[in-house]
Amino acid sequence: MVTLGVDLASQPKRTGICLIRWDRVSARAQTLSLGATDGDLHTLFGRADKIGIDAPFGWPAPFTRAVAAYSAETVWPSTDVPRLRFRRTDEVVREKLGRWPLSVSSDLIAVTAMRAVRLLAEVAATGEAVDRSGGGRFVEVYPAAALHVWGFPSRGYKRTKGAAVRARLVSDLAERTMDWLTLSEEDWARCTASDDMLDALVAALVTRVAAIGRCEPIPTGDHELAKEEGWIALPQTGSLNQLA
Repeated sequence: MVTLGVDLASQPKRTGICLIRWDRVSARAQTLSLGATDGDLHTLFGRADKIGIDAPFGWPAPFTRAVAAYSAETVWPSTDVPRLRFRRTDEVVREKLGRWPLSVSSDLIAVTAMRAVRLLAEVAATGEAVDRSGGGRFVEVYPAAALHVWGFPSRGYKRTKGAAVRARLVSDLAERTMDWLTLSEEDWARCTASDDMLDALVAALVTRVAAIGRCEPIPTGDHELAKEEGWIALPQTGSLNQLA
């Protein structure tokens, strides 16, 4: 199996990718880099069995319906603002982690989501079925949530001011996975230097978790909504130790 983790940004400059090949008892990172264009991503999609993208795959259903109603008839539903801001999957993540993911309808992550859904639409145009709930080749991932579940720091590791936290995180991740995951020293150094490449690596690991069925199941009754809004693949506790 080959998994691809994509730390998607609105522009290629900060888009990190990690391609991992999995054997029965081991895994090896084949590609870890920054600066992926849409063309690069489509090429990589063709090389992967399962692809995890760190970006929302859709918008809250009440939000899309409200915008459509306002556009067509200048009416606005009496819906609570939180329901317009957050998807059902965001609520589930908050219940488990104690904090909200970024709102795809009211935060800047919306710009990244536009790139994500454009890529997914281009894949769908080739005839491949795209399941926003994660049932097909593509799955929505949230690296910070996975790090939290696995017992790593999930706050304060971003950008320059998070360098010290990130360095410890990378060191701990390397130690936890040393028996089965092969990365070059240069690649581990890249993860230490760039949270985008670290998130791409974590995204590739979460994608493997999703592929082998070690993510939290979508709650009963939420499947149809997940297919519309997208669904974050949240690893089960202990799943990092079950990857190889």
